[in-house]
Amino acid sequence: MTLGGETSIQARTGDPDVALAAAGDTSAFERLYRTHVVRIHNLTRRMLGGQEADEVTQDIFVRTWQKLGQFRGESAFSTWLHRLAINVVIERRRSFAIQRERMSDDAAALDGLSVKPARADLTVDMEHAIDQLPPGAREIFVLHDVEGYKHREIAAMLGIATGTSKRQLHRARMLLREYLSGG
Repeated sequence: MTLGGETSIQARTGDPDVALAAAGDTSAFERLYRTHVVRIHNLTRRMLGGQEADEVTQDIFVRTWQKLGQFRGESAFSTWLHRLAINVVIERRRSFAIQRERMSDDAAALDGLSVKPARADLTVDMEHAIDQLPPGAREIFVLHDVEGYKHREIAAMLGIATGTSKRQLHRARMLLREYLSGG
């Protein structure tokens, strides 16, 4: 990217690190990474579970470095990065054929889920509860209730019907309620 393009991005975003990183400055990119890694890792952990979060977070930042030249500054860098992260997570799920398995209308599919017994100290571990959800229900719960997307947006992102998104959210909430009540 040219110096003129760098200045243009900085003028639109107000963040010199974004412009410098887009121009190839690895130190600026490292600062962006440190600023955003916790939020992106939390997003991937919630959407995919703890096992894949570290690897996918790194994949997201590799993709960010590769695509940074395409960032035009029309939105906040954090918004652009968040959307890129969701796209990487969705792509990851599709590449492992999880999408076909995650949306099951078979009510018996949920019968095998383990439910945490009631704890005497009444401490609630919401992150652990979310991790217990089936992958599809967890993904939709995180996108809708944590990240704030609407059902039609989720449906478009995941290539599913709006009704499927609503059903999965309902299932996720019912499973969380059961898990958190210890029943």
